[in-house]
Amino acid sequence: MKNITLSVDEKDLAAVRRYAAQHDSSVNGLVREYLRRIAVSEDRARMARARIRELSRRSPARLGAITWKRDELHDR
Repeated sequence: MKNITLSVDEKDLAAVRRYAAQHDSSVNGLVREYLRRIAVSEDRARMARARIRELSRRSPARLGAITWKRDELHDR
């Protein structure tokens, strides 16, 4: 596990320490969990985008020729 150093306003740190204590955690634990959630979320999003690209590539559906004009779409 790597260590990091953060600079935090003293008032903010005091508030976060109180929050951590109320939630049976530590500031370190809160930061670690927050960073883990970001990493997991980004990984899931990356995998979802790759899956969508693969499904799109394998799909038998194809777009036909464009036979309309933009202005025709807005005729009322």
